[in-house]
Amino acid sequence: MDRLTAMEVFVEVAHSGSFSATADKLDMSRAMVTRYVAELEQWLGARLLQRTTRSVTLTDAGESCLRRSQQMLALKENVEEETTVEGSELRGQLRLTCSISFAYAQMAAAIADFCMQHPKLKVDLNASESALNLVEARIDLAIRISAEPDPMLVARPLAPCASVLVASPAYLARHGRPQMPADLSAHRCLSYANFGKSTWYLHRGAEHQQVGVASQFSANESTALLQAALAGAGIALQPTYLANPHLATGALQAVLPQWALPTMTIYALYPSRKNLPPAVRTLVDFLVLRFATVAW
Repeated sequence: MDRLTAMEVFVEVAHSGSFSATADKLDMSRAMVTRYVAELEQWLGARLLQRTTRSVTLTDAGESCLRRSQQMLALKENVEEETTVEGSELRGQLRLTCSISFAYAQMAAAIADFCMQHPKLKVDLNASESALNLVEARIDLAIRISAEPDPMLVARPLAPCASVLVASPAYLARHGRPQMPADLSAHRCLSYANFGKSTWYLHRGAEHQQVGVASQFSANESTALLQAALAGAGIALQPTYLANPHLATGALQAVLPQWALPTMTIYALYPSRKNLPPAVRTLVDFLVLRFATVAW
């Protein structure tokens, strides 16, 4: 039995709670997943999982095995990276996470270009709005947009992230164009549930305005609000990396363009500087250069 593969299978079952989901993710049959787990249990002489028709849960022995398996797999990856990097050639697997909207608008294309430069490296992107625990989720790198990054993580700034208020021409034709921030209270506003849901902050020079907005539709994901704005549902607060292409075509128009919104920062976050995998360091350097240009 390949015990490292068995550990990898066991870890995925523990995370997903499903033999079928693990089989799909690892591209193997459900029977093979079951066999790996059974052989690992036989090797350790302990039951690792409690199985019912509805759920799969860890036993006490399984909790201990999960921690040790994660450590072993992390060590395996470090050894592979340290021993197989020759010159600029990167191997192994790199796991990263970012928001769904940033994955859609920027990271997918960035990763495609990066992979072309490093064809022997595998990249696994977890697009999520959740703040994943990087260690528990075995994530090497997180790309997050924040005003204050997690102080427990190493944070390297990649670029500023500006925002803009936008609406479709059809919406503005029906409801009029706000002239001052206070006018927003009379409009249908599309709010991001995790940032500024009921209050928007705007400034023009030294003048600052705090506006309470009536949100008929809110969402925890920016591309959903972008599509709603394109459909004429209201005024949306959008990051420029999503809004700019639609502003360029006229599908969306800027609202209160003379007023600015708070600027946040796009960070590359990773757990530690110690023994930073070459693939992570190389990708971060690649992203710094990529986002340094105005074009992005």
